[in-house]
Amino acid sequence: MSTETFEFQVEARQLLQLMIHSVYSNKDVFLRELVSNASDALDKLRLAKLRDDSLDADVSDLHIELEIDKDARTLTVRDNGIGMSYDEVGKLIGTIANSGTAEFLRELRQAQDTAGAEGLIGQFGVGFYSGFMVADEVTLLTRRAGEEQGTRWTSRGEGTYTLETVDGAPQGTSVTLHLKPADPDNQLHDYTSVWKIKEIVKRYSDFITWPVRLVGERGDGDDKTAEPETLNSMKALWARSRDEVSEDEYHELYKHISHDWRDPLETIQLQAEGTFEYQALLFLPSHAPHDLFTRDFKRGVQLYVKRVFIMDDCEELLPPYLRFVKGVVDAQDLSLNVSREILQQDRHIRMMQRRLTKKVLASVKSMMTDDAERYATFWREFGTVLKEGLVTDSDNRDALLAVASFATTHGDDETVTLQQYVERMRDGQDDIYYITGESRESIDNSPHMEAFRERGIEVLLLTDPVDEVWVDAVGEYEGKRLRSIAKGEIDLGAQDDEKAGEDREKQAEEYAGLLGWMREQLDEDVKEVRLSTRLTVSPACLVADAHDLTPALESMYRAMGQEVPRTKRILELNADHALVKGLNQAYREREDRSELTDTTELLYSLAVLAEGGRPKDPARFVQLMADRMERTL
Repeated sequence: MSTETFEFQVEARQLLQLMIHSVYSNKDVFLRELVSNASDALDKLRLAKLRDDSLDADVSDLHIELEIDKDARTLTVRDNGIGMSYDEVGKLIGTIANSGTAEFLRELRQAQDTAGAEGLIGQFGVGFYSGFMVADEVTLLTRRAGEEQGTRWTSRGEGTYTLETVDGAPQGTSVTLHLKPADPDNQLHDYTSVWKIKEIVKRYSDFITWPVRLVGERGDGDDKTAEPETLNSMKALWARSRDEVSEDEYHELYKHISHDWRDPLETIQLQAEGTFEYQALLFLPSHAPHDLFTRDFKRGVQLYVKRVFIMDDCEELLPPYLRFVKGVVDAQDLSLNVSREILQQDRHIRMMQRRLTKKVLASVKSMMTDDAERYATFWREFGTVLKEGLVTDSDNRDALLAVASFATTHGDDETVTLQQYVERMRDGQDDIYYITGESRESIDNSPHMEAFRERGIEVLLLTDPVDEVWVDAVGEYEGKRLRSIAKGEIDLGAQDDEKAGEDREKQAEEYAGLLGWMREQLDEDVKEVRLSTRLTVSPACLVADAHDLTPALESMYRAMGQEVPRTKRILELNADHALVKGLNQAYREREDRSELTDTTELLYSLAVLAEGGRPKDPARFVQLMADRMERTL
């Protein structure tokens, strides 16, 4: 047997130092991490054996063992699960070859408190290294089911680790922690103490499907026996009534299946009986995972059949816009050999998805009604992804609209539902007005808002990319059209008696010549130049035709690789602005209008800048502005 020594990569060394110096507020959780990993390995082996009966693996007594050696000061966590090959150990354990490691370290350093650090560790799946908080050295011995040769990995967490092949290793994985010297002043963290190990397992791992057995050392002093003792109840929480299970037990199950060590925001239980029976226990997290919007995000809940674990991330049980939901679904009537391909076609699965989706949305609705603070947390963390369902799930669109809330011009921090918006619409207002943009600040200062702000008409402020899409997909709410204040013609005169008598025909006639001439000068960029009814302060703004794509939506489609033709927009002028009045007067008085061409170009560029865009030729814009400023000195 040859032994090779390797160096940890830079990120791995940094991570180990953080773990050794204890980022966890409670060191006991190292055992929770190791038992959870062992449970996953047992699940994977049973599933592999179900799908390939020829696999040379013993599944007759799958279990987890904990062994204490007081004299040697070691604690071993052992399972007879799927195990790892030599290459897998090097990849998964030795180098922490996780694409998110650097991101994890960055977020870990930014964590404001220790509890936040704990959540990140679970989230990034590097909990194995928590063993270094309590151990000077960690030894891992493993053999993958179906292979003959095992692997031993050893490290003191000081920058290097060793790998060697081992003959005669048992199937599965054992992790031996060579514990740090005992602290006589802190007996509460003596991990060679039987009562301490029992207490940790009962608190964190009582619900684990597999037996967790204490073997070897079985007491203090000379009271020792080799008879194993099962420490956990192995009760499936999802099959028990709500009054039989404590919130702490639910929370620990959530932490086990999600690798998120913060408590969930909401626990949802469902039991379906009849022609197709199943139980579900679902959880709404209290914060969004860092990779929620990445392509590689693992979504779905755990699927069991008659208490037998089938798969970890069953995507078919919930729609993509509920991908943040974690939990367990245990079906009674599916085949144990069910595959992802079969699940995609199974009518029972589709029926389960419909019911689970409605249950989740109903729970969010109850949260909105009963606990405004928890709902606010939920919507802040998951509102953006939930709004995807307004585009993709027409069957549940009404339920989604009922739980959605939006920032508005009504208040700085308050969000409102569409129902609340409709209830306080002004007399004569027929449309629900909204504006989209990259940020609250940018749309708050948009020229399009001026007339609405002056007249006190509420506007929804939509800043998520998905907002550009769902408003078109939904179209209306309770007979009220959803209307962008940056598209089409908007006449607010009918909603304000003081403005109703304004003589626009006379003004249009007065500016007709200038508008036509400017349209010719800006032919490459605009389809029309007209007077505005939405501007009160700014000289000009750009708007889209009612059915045109917005610039943001065009950019979104191009980012997805779709060819989208450039859409010319409409330039609107504020006839009451001194600059526009002066431009019109100069146009009417001068025969030589060459100098006005530069002013027209500047006016158009200012409108582009006002909506957060960039002038077509920034250098020329700067030159024109410099020339104009020089003339004023």
